[in-house]
Amino acid sequence: MDAFVKRLPRGDAEAQSNERPLQNASSAVERPTKRLKRNEDTESDTEPEEPIELTVKHESSEIVSEEALSDEKDQRRAKERVTDFENALPPTEASQEAIEEYETLKSSQSNTGEEIPDKKIAPLWIKGRSSIYVDAFNLTLDTVLEEESSLFSSKELEIFSQWRNLNYEAQYLYVRLFLRKTAAWHRSSRLGYFNDISDHATAIATLQERRILSSEVASSPPVQIELPSVGLEDPDDGNAFTFADASEDHIDTVEEAASLLYLDELKAIAKEAKVQGKTKMDMIKALCRMSQQQAGLMALGISRQNSADSSASTRTDHPAQAASKLKREDSNREQHFLAKILAIVGPCIRISPATFKLFERVHLVFYRSTEWTEKSLTTIILAKIARRNFPEYIVSRSSTIFSSRARLLEYEAAIRMEADVDNILESNGPLDEKGSDHILDIFKKVYPRWSALVQEETEKERQFYEMGERAYLRRFNPAHSYTRIIVKAAFVFGKLKNYLKEHQLLTELLDQRLFHLARRGAWYQRKALLEEHYMPSLDPDPTSHDLEQQKKRWRAIAVSTCETGLQDPDCHLIHHYDLQKRLVKLEKKLRIPKRLQHDFGHVRLAGPLELSVEGIQLKRDTPPRLGGQALSTRTIWLDESSSGGECTVEEMCLSHFQSQGWKGYHAEGGIIRTLFAYLFYDILFLYIPNVFQTAFQTCPLDLHTDAFFPARNSEINHRLVEIANGEGERLLRGVWEREHERRTSVIGLNWDFEVEDLLELVRCFEGSALAALCKVMAQEYRQRGGGIPDLILWRMAENSGAQAQDAQDAQNEEPGKARGEAMFVEVKSANDRLSDTQRLWIHVLTGAGVKVALCNAVAKEIREIG
Repeated sequence: MDAFVKRLPRGDAEAQSNERPLQNASSAVERPTKRLKRNEDTESDTEPEEPIELTVKHESSEIVSEEALSDEKDQRRAKERVTDFENALPPTEASQEAIEEYETLKSSQSNTGEEIPDKKIAPLWIKGRSSIYVDAFNLTLDTVLEEESSLFSSKELEIFSQWRNLNYEAQYLYVRLFLRKTAAWHRSSRLGYFNDISDHATAIATLQERRILSSEVASSPPVQIELPSVGLEDPDDGNAFTFADASEDHIDTVEEAASLLYLDELKAIAKEAKVQGKTKMDMIKALCRMSQQQAGLMALGISRQNSADSSASTRTDHPAQAASKLKREDSNREQHFLAKILAIVGPCIRISPATFKLFERVHLVFYRSTEWTEKSLTTIILAKIARRNFPEYIVSRSSTIFSSRARLLEYEAAIRMEADVDNILESNGPLDEKGSDHILDIFKKVYPRWSALVQEETEKERQFYEMGERAYLRRFNPAHSYTRIIVKAAFVFGKLKNYLKEHQLLTELLDQRLFHLARRGAWYQRKALLEEHYMPSLDPDPTSHDLEQQKKRWRAIAVSTCETGLQDPDCHLIHHYDLQKRLVKLEKKLRIPKRLQHDFGHVRLAGPLELSVEGIQLKRDTPPRLGGQALSTRTIWLDESSSGGECTVEEMCLSHFQSQGWKGYHAEGGIIRTLFAYLFYDILFLYIPNVFQTAFQTCPLDLHTDAFFPARNSEINHRLVEIANGEGERLLRGVWEREHERRTSVIGLNWDFEVEDLLELVRCFEGSALAALCKVMAQEYRQRGGGIPDLILWRMAENSGAQAQDAQDAQNEEPGKARGEAMFVEVKSANDRLSDTQRLWIHVLTGAGVKVALCNAVAKEIREIG
């Protein structure tokens, strides 16, 4: 199930790093008990969308293996990926020290139920006999089987039973290989893990042992899913299985074997075979061609026999016999190199693909997600021992997310196909004909089923549920992945200039209001563009043969599309500007009278102010880095205001503004996320089924998805009205008074910001502007975590202190009126350029009426330093 591991946007990692100040929260009292609520939703044939490895210690006599290095690479890659599950848990330190702390805690706990002859209490954790990885893996399995065992067949339950009977070392080896996320071959001699596995040979043999299932279990019929073209029931060999495969039983081609060679070993083999290649892959391909296609002497009619024997052979050998002999010689040549390669690499082990996929299915059910990492596996355990306070909320984990095994398998099939489409579109180079055909083939398979599921879910929404109640659970419906496939197929149709089909799909996507609501704004934009430029000549049912009349008709339709988008509550604020621009342009083309045209002057984007700040830049001679790595482009400046030491360009500009009476922080998105956490604290932890599945979450699981807003639509809109009416100060102070002593762990909330500074900042915002910022964060918390300008500045009105009562009276007369001014500043030095996300935030801020400045740092002097 390698395809399930999806590439995540860089912004996820950035969002996690921005929350690091939370790690400084003081230790807290013991976690209060949560109320546990289980949902038994009988109508829930539902739906998910959207989970590392530590450095391995080796004996000093051992050479660090490539497998260990692979582990470290996996760890580094995992640190760069942050999943929704990890985002919902508090920041935990998954270092070796944290693991040792866990092990120490386990060893200090006593197993009172075990009687020891010498009356000493046996510790729960013993070095080399327990591991946080195995504990977390088994916790996942036990939780799923306790609540949702009906999703697994009798054969699979038997496999789980035999897993529990494995000894610790075999389980540990399996889990460590499983966490590499791929059922690849590994050299048995280079596995490492010497601290936890004393006998590698026995552990490997245990995993590779052929295990027999009972005849009743092995003969259970496979489950049929709704898509007959996609089957997920694992083919088996009757009544036997293994947890791991042995190379001698499965590697039978030169290509597969050669991929296990290290580069120097491959070069030696290639030299013997007289093949060449610039890269490892080129050499492997050349070696395969040679072993399979190279003609021997017999193929040329040349033999070491004398001429008489040759003529006799020519007279007696039948052409079919000669061909058979040549095929046997070619096969012998391939077997020669295969045997030679296997002798070099030695015995190898890989997790059996069938059991590998089965345990990944377990993790899919547990995490309600296709995205998880080793850190997801350990974080939930480390969170339990973390000395933190968590918000009060109701823990709810429904056992009926998937109404049946068939629905789970269909969902699994759907995300596999979605991953196939993603891999094609994300591959290097332009989309070719083969890739387009493959995507459209998948589209043709899923389109009828998608239409049926959308209709079924719409009917359920109408009859059984309030709007938005199932927004998060709906992500576990196969139609969620099918919708993504439809969207990407529409993109392919557009690339192929089949605009009529693209327009049809966009219309169908907009007609449904259940899946991927966050994309509705982009769909409106694309649909209006097609109607303006392409549909007049492609109209299947034209009302006129005059092209100009057709253009006029379709421009009017495009106007209607833009108006509908602007009125659609699910069309996010960030898309309004482009829709407004197109609408104004279309009305001018249609020559609509000025008095009837839309006027968006009240929300017209003001351009950011252009400012320049002069300072003293410091330069030091930095030797070039090894490996030709590029040097950092960040500049160093002299802090002229206080210490006289070095500072960043942002700190230099902040000092300049502070000298002019502004207060501020260089916080980028940190202070906005903090304000959002204060103002929406109770809404974040509102009871919604299945979004709080552990007692150790800092946010609901759906916060980083497009299900957050619709599931709380009424509450969020009510809160936005309160903020627009000037209630932000009251809301913020109430949360601070209630939670600051406990320093409750809440996503984005940094307790290090002074509360008086935050209250002043709220006063300096227009209520409507602050509400607009919060609405953007509520609609797209994940996507809008980055790109916020570097500096946030504010200053109170001059009479705010002396005439506080007058200010209060003014506020009562005009709710939400600012009592000062606030400004965002994006700092740019000579080497910097605005990114797309930064430009988008500048549009959002200026559209909300917030002042934004682009500050160019200018070096009035450059000093060389050692």
